[in-house]
Amino acid sequence: MINHPEGQQILRERPRINTHTVDMDLLAQLPEGTLGREYQRFMTKNNITSDSRAAVQYVDDGELAYVMQRYREVHDFYHCLLGMPTTMLGEVVVKWFEMVNTRFPMCALGAFVGPIRLSPRRRRILREHYIPAVFRTASKSELVLNCYFEKRWEEPIEEVRKDLRLDVIAKPTQNR
Repeated sequence: MINHPEGQQILRERPRINTHTVDMDLLAQLPEGTLGREYQRFMTKNNITSDSRAAVQYVDDGELAYVMQRYREVHDFYHCLLGMPTTMLGEVVVKWFEMVNTRFPMCALGAFVGPIRLSPRRRRILREHYIPAVFRTASKSELVLNCYFEKRWEEPIEEVRKDLRLDVIAKPTQNR
């Protein structure tokens, strides 16, 4: 983040994403297709609140603790940007993307252990379809943590995806 202008700004200003800082009612009034409107829709549809992320503990370095907190708070943006649902399979796919995109070790835990909770059929779909798709998009994408989402609410989500070089990860086309 320190080598990216937007990442530097985030590290300087240390914005937080929670119900005290994000006005979901205001986001609901934004035009269709904007980042803010799509984020609000995702959170409402899935009955999620930005306050559900636990605070980072046991990290002595203040900047590292903030980066870890920011990572937790932007998790739902990954779902929005990648088009992934909050199902167990969707969560595992997002963890795979986060692992490749951030290279954080804790993402690997979710990526490798999460599939244990999937049915054999869904594990096969993950292995044959989603993991290759994750690597295709993550290998060319920008570090998502460098995106100052709060300053981009009114931008079309497609523009944000374009800037981050992200693709929606499509569902498998054939019935598996």
